Amino acid sequence: MSKRPAAFLDRDGVLNRDTGYPHRPDQIEWVDGAMETVALLKARGYLLFVVTNQAGIARGYYGISDVEALHRWMNMRLQEHGGSIDDFRISPYHPDFDDGRFTNLADWRKPRPGMLLDLLAHWDVDLSRSFMIGDRATDMEAAAAAGIPGHLFKGNDLLEFVNDLLSPAPD
Repeated sequence: MSKRPAAFLDRDGVLNRDTGYPHRPDQIEWVDGAMETVALLKARGYLLFVVTNQAGIARGYYGISDVEALHRWMNMRLQEHGGSIDDFRISPYHPDFDDGRFTNLADWRKPRPGMLLDLLAHWDVDLSRSFMIGDRATDMEAAAAAGIPGHLFKGNDLLEFVNDLLSPAPD
């Protein structure tokens, strides 16, 4: 099987608006162009991965099963628009709320690259054609630590942002 390029996407602030610990479908406000972006990348042969810190789990606001259910729902919505996420990674760990349940996943919390490295270990990714999009410096740090170019999304339209990334540079 040949290696494929991958797009690693942060969730809150990239796919959906960061409204403060969203963990139910009724709390999701899609970022403009998010569904179209996922469909475009899928059509271009990219693997799509979500890598998301979920401190709300460590804080006791919701559980891992809530996040997994939300991701299934999000993927169904994305599939209705011609795209899908191939795999999700969540980091439930937070150092300020560490009760021992998730200490073994400390390396998964961005800015550390554990979630990305785990995906790279499980999927046949062409790193030379891959990238990460995040909305925080910690996303960029995790991407760099995993050897993946990172692109800082500052909001607005995700499709426009990704079209600019995919466009060849002018001569």
